Amino acid sequence: MTGDFPGDRMPEQGLEIERVTPDTFRDHLDGLARLLEVCVVHGAAVNFVVPFSFEESRAFWEEKVRPALTSGSRIVLAAHADGGLAGSVQLDCDTPPNQPHRAEVTKLLVHPDFRRRGIGRALMVEIERQARQMGRTLITLDTASDGAEALYASLGYRNVGVIPSYARHPTEDGYDATTIMYKQI
Repeated sequence: MTGDFPGDRMPEQGLEIERVTPDTFRDHLDGLARLLEVCVVHGAAVNFVVPFSFEESRAFWEEKVRPALTSGSRIVLAAHADGGLAGSVQLDCDTPPNQPHRAEVTKLLVHPDFRRRGIGRALMVEIERQARQMGRTLITLDTASDGAEALYASLGYRNVGVIPSYARHPTEDGYDATTIMYKQI
């Protein structure tokens, strides 16, 4: 892991971030599925709603992420701390021919037991580094979390606007707004 960590939160000691490859995907699959499942159950607005099972989570990784990872259109990072999977983030590079300079950050996940330790920041710094290596100069994302929005803003992401009632809340009845953000790197 390389890069600077602006703001007041440094990544924790012993944090290791690795890029998941098609060859190592199987080794990470169950851990990534558990991570997504626990984050959704704890209210993460990442496209899923409860009830949400381990099997559904595993199917998402197998059916949606693995093919994109294998084709090279997606980067997946895994953060390890204290002997376990602490977080993950993805970079979707499957853009139209007129947008080869852009990529989208998706599914920044930090296990509830590891939050507020700089792991999300470290994952974002590394995913930006990976994006730059691929020649991407514009990153977009959306978030329904005030905490995540503050993190992104502290990393230089700009708020484009808010879309009301964008998606169903993961654990409650009703719909949440989402904030669209971008950063030129």
